[in-house]
Amino acid sequence: MKRIFTLILLISIVTFSSTPLFGQNSVTPGDNKYELGISNAPVYFIGEKEFAYGLHFHLTRAITNTRFGFGLGYEHIFAEHRHTTIGIVASYSPVDRLTVNLAPGVTFEGDHKDELNFAAHLEASYEFEIGNFHFGPAAEIAYDPEDIHLSLGIHVGIGF
Repeated sequence: MKRIFTLILLISIVTFSSTPLFGQNSVTPGDNKYELGISNAPVYFIGEKEFAYGLHFHLTRAITNTRFGFGLGYEHIFAEHRHTTIGIVASYSPVDRLTVNLAPGVTFEGDHKDELNFAAHLEASYEFEIGNFHFGPAAEIAYDPEDIHLSLGIHVGIGF
């Protein structure tokens, strides 16, 4: 638990630091209409007190001349859980290089594709950009009726 707290604290310090780590950001919100993003992370289920591997994809479209976007998201958690979520993504960039996504949607477990339940994901990522490619740390908290899960991993994306 101390390691997770330390990592979250470190990400927060880097996120709100006034000194850019890799020079000035060359891409401002709205320069790319679309973003294809992938988050790769271990997922911790709070109720079950266990870890699994999770992969999250999203495709978002920027709203011209704003810091907002919208799109679709897909998450799959592997191993015993076989948890899948599909949702609508609302994206906001409150400050340069920080993006927050809220994704309400539906989830199903394993082979129970006929049992859809409400789910919600909240993800924040801090992006280091090289042209249209970006990467950085991502943290997520997600709710569904079965459990709440947390993840801390790497976000990789491409704008086009």
